[in-house]
Amino acid sequence: MARANRKVSAASARAHTRKSKQRSSSYSSFLSSSGMLRKVSLVLLAGLIAWVYQAIQPPPPKICGSSDGPSITSPRIKLSDGRHLAYKEHGVPKEEAKYKIVYVHGFDSCRHDALPMSLELAEELGVYLVSFDRPGYGESDPNPRRTPKSTALDIEELADQLKLGSKFYVIGFSMGGQVIWGCLKYIPHRLAGATLLTPVVNYWWPGLPANVSRVGYKQQLVQDKWAVGVAHYFPWLTYWWNTQNWFPGSSVIAQSLDIFSPQDRDLLPKFQAREHYVAQIRQQGNFESLHRDMIVGFGTWEFAPMDLDNPFPKNEGSVHLWQGDQDWIVPVGPQRYIAKQLPWIHYHELAGAGHMFPIADGFGDSIVKALLLGE
Repeated sequence: MARANRKVSAASARAHTRKSKQRSSSYSSFLSSSGMLRKVSLVLLAGLIAWVYQAIQPPPPKICGSSDGPSITSPRIKLSDGRHLAYKEHGVPKEEAKYKIVYVHGFDSCRHDALPMSLELAEELGVYLVSFDRPGYGESDPNPRRTPKSTALDIEELADQLKLGSKFYVIGFSMGGQVIWGCLKYIPHRLAGATLLTPVVNYWWPGLPANVSRVGYKQQLVQDKWAVGVAHYFPWLTYWWNTQNWFPGSSVIAQSLDIFSPQDRDLLPKFQAREHYVAQIRQQGNFESLHRDMIVGFGTWEFAPMDLDNPFPKNEGSVHLWQGDQDWIVPVGPQRYIAKQLPWIHYHELAGAGHMFPIADGFGDSIVKALLLGE
């Protein structure tokens, strides 16, 4: 009986040992498979992070004059920081001019897109006008540290190198019009007068009432609300947002007809004249031209237009703001508010006009005469 009990105990022990070994083997297998899963997960996560990082990184710009960049076809100045600005002269020779104007082009444009001033007016009044490629556009070097202040200082240095004198006039259109706010802030002592043509509004300017900015913001197409919101809140995603294929990016970059008012559509045939140079506009890359414009224009500013003081307290010059009430790109509401807050601005609101009114027949001359002669 005892011998039988010993046999049963031995058998039980062996069975227990076998089960223990099986459990141990299963546990080891589980640990092995879990470790493998962790490794695979980490590899996948690393791959995803690398893919995302690659997707949001813009390609380097193709600098004009570099081995793989576009050729240089226009005169340029070299700025104090080593960058170059390309420019184009219009009107009468500056040595003969009574009035000297620096013109600032808009979004997705270049030095060739100057205000259409007639040669007759230029000769009658003695007007010299110089337009230039803003950084990253055309043949001007990009500026990765571009700010509202840096562009104003670029304009001052351009004027100095071209010997335009101690004071000069500035005119800017659309995103170039927004640049003029920076001139009024940072180089007012150099200005003889200034004109802002439908300047782009930054809906996050400090001091712009929420109801004014909100109404203007909501007047945009849905895709543009997202595009400018990304540029403001997530600037590092601006390149990806406007190049990915999951959601529509900026309609302005896409040149959608939906952004143009009836008057703008009537003026579109005038754009055919751009065909011989339109390829130059973005030739250094979309990021340092278009996307950088959005990041700066809708970013966090050090000041707001409403904070500005009158640069001409003795009426020795004037500031003009022109806006169409049917502008579907830059809403009229914020412009009305700004003009009301700054009573020294001469506000010109055009009934029925869209965003492109400056290129309508005769408007260029009217804009210049209002600035120079007060007409």
